[in-house]
Amino acid sequence: MDYYHISAEDLGKDAKIPLAFPGDSAAVFFQMAQDMVHTIREHNREQERTVFICPVGPVGQYPYFVKLVNEERLSLKNVWFCNMDEYLTDEDEWISEDDGLSFRGFMNRMVYSKLDPELAMPASQRLFPDPAHPEAIGDAIESLGGVDIAFGGIGITGHLAFNEPQPELSADEFAQLETRALSIRPETRATNSAADLCGALEDMPHRAVTIGMKEILSARQVRLGVFRTWHRGAVRHAAYGEISASFPATLLQKHPDALIYVNDVARERAY
Repeated sequence: MDYYHISAEDLGKDAKIPLAFPGDSAAVFFQMAQDMVHTIREHNREQERTVFICPVGPVGQYPYFVKLVNEERLSLKNVWFCNMDEYLTDEDEWISEDDGLSFRGFMNRMVYSKLDPELAMPASQRLFPDPAHPEAIGDAIESLGGVDIAFGGIGITGHLAFNEPQPELSADEFAQLETRALSIRPETRATNSAADLCGALEDMPHRAVTIGMKEILSARQVRLGVFRTWHRGAVRHAAYGEISASFPATLLQKHPDALIYVNDVARERAY
């Protein structure tokens, strides 16, 4: 595809999703953390709640977020974090929180336990999609008045959260998919095993529960960060490719306020 050959200098020109170039990975993650803090600060000032969809991948924004919250003494008492997804056992139950792959475990270890307890949101406002009750997180989002910002990244298959491609569906049908349990594609398992398990592919889960495309696309804003070498191809496909359920990130081309932060590595020409 011609878009894979777009140079670093030309990336972003005529893109169908706006792209921003903060600099290196640290700058991308700091910008995402600032987006979080700025939104909470403004909503607190107006005594309004804040609702985010949050990923565990990328995760580089969280140390900055925790530091800013603690230093600024920013209350999270009126903030809800709706995490995107979680790995499942073959019986479609959450993997153990003690498992190093657990997103629930990560958030507890690296985010919630690092926040000053006087500032942290209650445990009831830390939501994860539940395979036993997949409708619950969508119901919660609706009752809260919707999502302010959906944060995330782009997976190797173009997936947002674990919304893997379903080329048998139209883009409009795919956009209406809600929270559900599903099988993880081989490409995703291989990429994640390389990043998280040093290539121990057989130990990667086959199943996951994911927040739906409907919930992500319904957010008032979407902010993604891309930073890996293979993101060079992924971000170009997302921003210039045809809208299709074959590469889910392309659906953001229809979103009224989506933005992708691209680091200096991902900005380079794919090949």
